[in-house]
Amino acid sequence: MYYQQTLNTDFSCSGIGLHTGKKVNLTVGPAPAGTGIQFVRTDLSGKNKVKVGPSTVSGTSFATTISGKDFYISTVEHLMSALVGMGVDNAVVKIDAEEMPIMDGSAAPFVTLISSVGVRRQSKPRLYMEITKPVMIREAGKSVALYPHDGFRVDYEIDFEHPAIKTQRLDIEITPESYQEEIASARTFGFLAEYNMLKANGFANGGGLENAVVLGDYSVLNKGGLRYPDEFVRHKILDSLGDLYLAGLPILGRFVAYKSGHGLNNRLARQLMAQSESWKIVERTPAVEREFVAGMPAAAWAR
Repeated sequence: MYYQQTLNTDFSCSGIGLHTGKKVNLTVGPAPAGTGIQFVRTDLSGKNKVKVGPSTVSGTSFATTISGKDFYISTVEHLMSALVGMGVDNAVVKIDAEEMPIMDGSAAPFVTLISSVGVRRQSKPRLYMEITKPVMIREAGKSVALYPHDGFRVDYEIDFEHPAIKTQRLDIEITPESYQEEIASARTFGFLAEYNMLKANGFANGGGLENAVVLGDYSVLNKGGLRYPDEFVRHKILDSLGDLYLAGLPILGRFVAYKSGHGLNNRLARQLMAQSESWKIVERTPAVEREFVAGMPAAAWAR
């Protein structure tokens, strides 16, 4: 994919917010080349727009939240994951509430909607953040890192005491094809034992078996079981793709994570932007060569 892409036309859907439980209407449409992903709160007037970037992330508790001036939009990671997974560089996301619709708890409904309207090539070359030196964070037995790699690869490991999860690891090259087949359908998950605590703190008010994998003390409670034997680590990869796309550009590199989550993913994105000597902005030519984009030094994106 050498050129930027956007949607052919708008798609719309409705649903409820996972944490608010409120009904929300969403429309995602095309945008000019070079404008990136922009969110618009249509229920608000005035300054109701925000272009995604690591500095716009204002919350990472059980979801990723972005903020503009005097407003926020939460649980953006599944749509962001679908957009980067499907190769969409530029789009306008219009939403009439403070939280994205959870749909079925995965990115698959968004992938289906993107496929239904299709994407079109734009005139400008696609820009990437190419990792040239390692960027890493380690804390409290958890770690995340980005390393140089020709493409985008994810190596993710999780470790839960729950008997239905335990240790799971997946190492996968991310392409539009592998994303659709191996990642997009993996659902968010939660523990029944924590449900009352979450609700008491304002979370999971819209959560249920129809939009999450729910775990009892020993097993999965969903009637249909799991979509993949290792659905839990696949969903963690889905989330991480959305969180990292909040850097503003697709990444050329290898992402390695151990027991990470939204907070650590965002810290890595911020560290990446601050550590501008560890990456450069490039475009890919048909000969699959890297070309530094003249006049656009890395520091310009690290603001």
